[in-house]
Parts: sequence; structure tokens; C-alpha cells
Amino acid sequence: MAFKRILIPIFLFVATFSLALGLTMPLMSVSKLYFFDESPSLAGLIAALWSGGDWILAVIVALFSVILPIGKLAIAQLAAAHEPVAAHLLHRWIGILSKWSMLDVLLVALVIFAAKTSGLATAIAQPGLWFFAASAILSAIATHFIVQQEKAESHD
Repeated sequence: MAFKRILIPIFLFVATFSLALGLTMPLMSVSKLYFFDESPSLAGLIAALWSGGDWILAVIVALFSVILPIGKLAIAQLAAAHEPVAAHLLHRWIGILSKWSMLDVLLVALVIFAAKTSGLATAIAQPGLWFFAASAILSAIATHFIVQQEKAESHD
């Protein structure tokens, strides 16, 4: 159990750092007919949706890609510091937040697959996607360890 206590802050730190990189680095590189290249970041994608008039889609992507992951990490970091209110929130929301944590990775993977199979463009995953996925996985592991730790402490 002590080993997990050491890993929790490390995983949360790396997950937070990876989320920042995942939001700002290019998610994928798309080449259309081998002439035009684009490498959008998640933040750039949200800004482009907003400025293009797709406000609802921009808000949905921002909610699930930025706000929920940041909220989950913030609550997990407070819960790891043994803040009772944060621990209660984490237990209450962990199931809901965890279900959506890999949604963006799945969507980008589907876009890459669609671009590759259409023949009109090629798409390659970029570091932003890997950092975003690492953040989702590490935060899920850390929150799982926190919940296990809280359960073990409540039984003692």
C-alpha cells in the first residue's frame, strides 16, 4: 500500500503535465492529396470551431477535452492530499468522469482511420494525442489508487 501512496502524486503530476502537452501539441498531421498539411492541436481545434461559428461543438469539445480532465485531475490531487470534501467528490464523480476520459482519444483515432481509408488524405498521430492518452490513463490509475486507499483507510 505504501508503494501506491508514492505512485499517486507521481502519476498525478505526470498526468497534469501530459494533459497540458496534449492540449497544446499537435494531435495529428493531416495531408490532403499530399499538397496541404495541417497539424492542429486540441486548443487550436476548439478555437477554429468557435471562430468558424460551430459554438455548440466547440463548447462540447472544450467541456469533454479540457474542463472535465482538468476537473478530474484537480479533484484527484486534492483527494490525494486527504481533503475530505475532495475525497467525497472524487468518490461521487469518479465513475462519471472516468467514462468520458478517453472519448477524445477515440474520436481522433476515428478521424485518423477515416482519413486513411478514404484515400483523399493521410493522417498520422502526433505527440499531442499520445500525451493526451497518457494523461487519461495515468489519471485513471491514480484515481483508482486513491479510491482503493480511501476504502482501505475506512476499513481500518
